[in-house]
Amino acid sequence: MTGRRDIAVLSNPSAGKGRGARTRALTVARLREAGIHVRDLAGADADESTDLVRGAVADGVDAVVAVGGDGLVHLAVQAVAGTAVPLGIVPAGTGNDAARALAISPGDPAAAVQRVVAGRTRTVDLARSGATYYTTVLCAGFDAVVNERANSMTWPRGQMRYNLATVAELRTFRPLSYVLDLDGEVVRTDAMLVAVGNGPSFGGGLRITEGASLEDGLLDVVVIKPISKASLVRTYPKLFRGTHVTHPQYERHLVRRVTIAAPGIVTYADGERFGPLPLTVECAPGALTVLS
Repeated sequence: MTGRRDIAVLSNPSAGKGRGARTRALTVARLREAGIHVRDLAGADADESTDLVRGAVADGVDAVVAVGGDGLVHLAVQAVAGTAVPLGIVPAGTGNDAARALAISPGDPAAAVQRVVAGRTRTVDLARSGATYYTTVLCAGFDAVVNERANSMTWPRGQMRYNLATVAELRTFRPLSYVLDLDGEVVRTDAMLVAVGNGPSFGGGLRITEGASLEDGLLDVVVIKPISKASLVRTYPKLFRGTHVTHPQYERHLVRRVTIAAPGIVTYADGERFGPLPLTVECAPGALTVLS
């Protein structure tokens, strides 16, 4: 690359309980110290941020850097997917699963900025449903129902809202009847959840799709068949280590394309409300260039 690099830094100052603002300041300062021209983008809301980053990509920036959590990465990905503009990630959110999938430590923002300065790139896969992409995991079961309930609650704020939503849903949740089309093979099954992973984790390190690779051209479809509520509670801690894969009700399928149908489920991907079932997800091999 010749000449002075021109990089758009997209941030969410409210991410990570204020960590977003501090990390943005660090990122902008380090990039400018390295002689890089920085376009400092921070929209008032998601729509404005989307317009800003799409405008920067159309204007020919050399890279986009997302300073925030998985939601901000999700937003930035929509602008750079399928283009030659690379995405850098400086994690500053609460989940940071996209960063983890790329071996970017959430606890070391300075090292993440240094990756951007170094400018090395590689291509990785994305998952796509229609015209919308995601990087990590699509949730389509118990976990999605918890997200939906939590988003409908006005109190309390923060993690406790999700804890209360989990307890509330655990009391009443029943296995769902799914119809899955796995690369043309139709499977009908009852399950607690179905997750479609491009990367291995969601929710701040819950490795539901353990073993998923961003570079294999495949999606990991994980099915957790019906288990008791007590077993679900006991299995939950294993998700942080990926050791739930030994549970007899766990299934994993590697596919290029999956269609999921089940009644009453609104899916979540990259922690964001994604859309109601049924929907089709396919792997988009090499659709994202990242600074790594």
